[in-house]
Amino acid sequence: MITRKDFEAIARWIAPGATVLDLGCGDGSLLKFLAEARRATGYGIENDDAGVLACIGNGVNVIQSNLESGLKEVEDQAFDYVILSQTLQAMKRTEAIVDEMLRVGKEAIVTFPNFGYWKHRVQILAGRMPVSSNLPYQWYDTPNVHMCTVADFDAFCAGKRLTVLSRLVMNGEREAAILPNLTGTLALYRLGR
Repeated sequence: MITRKDFEAIARWIAPGATVLDLGCGDGSLLKFLAEARRATGYGIENDDAGVLACIGNGVNVIQSNLESGLKEVEDQAFDYVILSQTLQAMKRTEAIVDEMLRVGKEAIVTFPNFGYWKHRVQILAGRMPVSSNLPYQWYDTPNVHMCTVADFDAFCAGKRLTVLSRLVMNGEREAAILPNLTGTLALYRLGR
């Protein structure tokens, strides 16, 4: 079983036997992990052909679709949890996808690389766009459209009147508890209405 710390953190938020929709699921490894760790069932949505094939290879139910077109085929409150793991920054219509997540799911889990991490800030001060393990692309080949910080996402949630049920900011394998917007590389949020 895969032992990524962010997967373990997400699994702690998932009730045993829950239904899950994983948006931008990549190779399906998160869904596979949740099925093994929490007996979760559900589907992934992935647009990339290679990702869809990898999901099938991992035994994950997958639907090939572009998230930018929305989730109109999915009924209201059809899932216990809808997850958007490290995909938020690649979405053009951020508000719309978060709204859709909370329409089709009882709770939403969103994770994203924290652009406010101190090493990213130093790279910007040096005149360069940040490149790190959480932001591995150069400025010219990045799939990222919207970069945000922990503070930005907190303000987004407050502005949309979303309830932050849980928040965890990590730096590698550990929690970034002190000054998380400055010391954390990955933010994880569990949201409700």
